[in-house]
Amino acid sequence: MDLRAELLKSIWYAFTALDVEKSGKVSKSQLKVLSHNLYTVLCIPHDPVALEEHFRDDDDGPVSSQGYMPYLNKYILDKVEEGAFVKENFDELCWTLTAKKNYKPDRNGNSVVSHQDAFKLWCLFNFLSEDKYPLVMVPDEVEYLLKKICTAMNVELNSCELDDYLSQEPQGQGGLTVWQFLDMVNSGRFLRGIEQEAVSMAVEEVYQEVIEDRGFDLRVSRAQGYLWKKGQLRRNWSERWFMLKPSVLSYYMSEERKEKKGSITLDKHCCVEVLPDRDGKRCMFCVKTSSRTYEMSASDTRQRQEWTLAIQTAIRLQAEGKKSLHKDLKQKRREQREQREQRKAAKEEETQRLKQLQEEKERKLQELELLKEAQRQAEILLQEEEQRRRQQHEEMQRTLEIQLREAEQARASMQAEMVLKEAEAERQRKRILELEDMQERLQEALQQEVKARQDEEAVRYAQARLLAEEEEKLKQLMKLKEEQEEYIIKTQREKLVLKQEMENKNKCLEEAQKQLEEVRVNRQRVDQDVMAAQRKLRQASTNVKHWNVQMNRLMHPIGPGDKRTNVSGGVFAGYQPLLSQRDSSLK
Repeated sequence: MDLRAELLKSIWYAFTALDVEKSGKVSKSQLKVLSHNLYTVLCIPHDPVALEEHFRDDDDGPVSSQGYMPYLNKYILDKVEEGAFVKENFDELCWTLTAKKNYKPDRNGNSVVSHQDAFKLWCLFNFLSEDKYPLVMVPDEVEYLLKKICTAMNVELNSCELDDYLSQEPQGQGGLTVWQFLDMVNSGRFLRGIEQEAVSMAVEEVYQEVIEDRGFDLRVSRAQGYLWKKGQLRRNWSERWFMLKPSVLSYYMSEERKEKKGSITLDKHCCVEVLPDRDGKRCMFCVKTSSRTYEMSASDTRQRQEWTLAIQTAIRLQAEGKKSLHKDLKQKRREQREQREQRKAAKEEETQRLKQLQEEKERKLQELELLKEAQRQAEILLQEEEQRRRQQHEEMQRTLEIQLREAEQARASMQAEMVLKEAEAERQRKRILELEDMQERLQEALQQEVKARQDEEAVRYAQARLLAEEEEKLKQLMKLKEEQEEYIIKTQREKLVLKQEMENKNKCLEEAQKQLEEVRVNRQRVDQDVMAAQRKLRQASTNVKHWNVQMNRLMHPIGPGDKRTNVSGGVFAGYQPLLSQRDSSLK
């Protein structure tokens, strides 16, 4: 703790004691006297001019603590030198001022602590209190101080009773003021059945240890007690009373400490090591300095651990330049409290976050239930939609089957037509044979032209009739061909329409692809049948063309002379355009 902070705590009590009206302000004359006394106890050269100038009588009235702080810092605290004054005298001055107003011991003399012990407890309180005004000591530090006093008296503090007391106090959880603490000690609640002299000795011991730094404790036991020490010259073991201070480890003949046998100066170059058992001694350890090694033996392992830990702590404080272990321990306890508060706050925050997460989880679960319900409804709708699509698919499949049957019937009809056309082609072949026979008869008629002129007219009439019939047959053939082409075009158009419908409904029929594959196979089979029919039709057309060529070749007149040639030309002159027209129609 900084010296300035220590002094300010005591001065704060003196200032508040002078504030009789509790208005937060003190008269200038009282502050003038207080400042003069502070000059004296702090061994600071007096500055009468500055004192009179700052606290001269005017109309400004009393001065608050904030108004007094500039003068206090500039003319007093800034000039204080550590070690140049007796801290106890300074504390007694401030205690005297504040105790007259605030300390109220039992008038019947039944107080547990004397006035001097109350002063020491007040000093201990200031040392352990928080650096916030008004000064309070947190429950952890209250328990720590009471435990040290009880340990000095070899009694055990009832922590549960202390917790009950603090919980009953209105401000006990936040901390106790020094007057509440003194009232609690004087009540005898925690020092029941102990004589005042024992309490006084315990308070003195703790005061000397904490405030005067004359030895210090560590967790369980104080760093003082009997140890066996090995001599440097005679190398024999002697039992000595050791006492550890922040910078030196002293040892005496006995615990009365009348005859000092020596001391070990501790600095940053020292170290402590644990040694194995030997020479009939157990629980050994040594302290190594830059010039010598001191071997010692404790009574048990626990005592050795406490001593080694205490000495190591003292060495560490020397290395870090710290003068008081208790100040360091107090700082550590404060840091631990802050860490506990941070962990508590973090835990509360985590609890709040977990609560929020739980609420969020419940909300999510509700949303999940709603989503599940919506999913079930969607599944039902999907099943209904699937059923409807399946029905549509079955209906479409039935429609396709009907169309396939119609296509099959159309293919059968086309095959029947092809048979009829083949029969017609057979009749055409027979007709060609008849024409060839007729050509032979015409040749005979040419030889008998003069004789058979009337027969020629009859034959011409018969030939014209036959040509009309042939033209009629050709017209029928062309009509059948046109009907066939129209039917093929209609079939192709229906095929394109069917293909377009299949493409439009392909997304809806993805799951029925396997069934549609059969439809496609059947459709391909129909296409193959149609192509086979077309091939047969082309073959029939080729055959008709071949027959036309044969007929043209057979109908070409062959005469023995010019006259017969002319006669032949005259006979077939009207028949040749009809044959050409028939060939064009067949093509």
